[in-house]
Amino acid sequence: MSECTHDCSTCGESCSERQEDFSAAMNPLSNIRHVIAVMSGKGGVGKSLVTSALAAACHRAGKKVGVLDADITGPSIPKAFGIHDRASGSEVGIFPVESKGGIPVMSLNLLMEEETDPVVWRGPVIAGAVKQFWTDVVWGELDYLFVDMPPGTGDVPLTVFQSLPVDGVIVVTSPQDLVRMIVTKAVKMARMMEIPVLGLVENYSYFQCPDCGQRHAVFGESRLEQVAADLDLPVLARLPIDPALAAACDAGIVEDYVPNPLEGLVAKLPD
Repeated sequence: MSECTHDCSTCGESCSERQEDFSAAMNPLSNIRHVIAVMSGKGGVGKSLVTSALAAACHRAGKKVGVLDADITGPSIPKAFGIHDRASGSEVGIFPVESKGGIPVMSLNLLMEEETDPVVWRGPVIAGAVKQFWTDVVWGELDYLFVDMPPGTGDVPLTVFQSLPVDGVIVVTSPQDLVRMIVTKAVKMARMMEIPVLGLVENYSYFQCPDCGQRHAVFGESRLEQVAADLDLPVLARLPIDPALAAACDAGIVEDYVPNPLEGLVAKLPD
């Protein structure tokens, strides 16, 4: 085998040193300062709730934000923002649908005939759709584009990390001990892709009794501090079990919910 010249244009696809550039250009009519991915190693930890609440908090703070729903087969972002209209397009690209408060959102659900129609696609097709949400969607001027990722470390996270200029990752977790391993996998994937991990957000941390004010660890005592220390990451936020916030997402009024539990996280995002 000849010595590597680090000029990938001269070698074949079988070369183990070959480094192909998968980065994709955003739509010419988009100007996005920061891309923040919100991911989890497993489903059911409230990742979409964190994404929508964080976007709403940033918008309330005067930032221009958008939300790219990369969870193609299980989209929930449109519901949280109360969006049921279909996205439109022209020769310049696809136009996202704005929420009541003015947050542009793009999700596959906004392109389907019926919201309840299943997406029965193989991985490469799903990943291609996510990439098109970056290259074809006219996002306009944004301070932050939040990408709501599907759970796990498969095709879509890989596509997002390789194709989009992700400035940071927020990893959402829950108190169960099983999550330690799952969180570590997600963090290691981001670091393998050389994407900065901004920190951890723990959802379902506790339930605060409305009568006595005492906090109860419904899902067991949190080990978040130890996990964060082991991974050398900050704890960005701990969210309680809040039926009212969950109801606001179900009703499509997450933007109206106050006090927003992620208001304090806005200042911790890249400037």
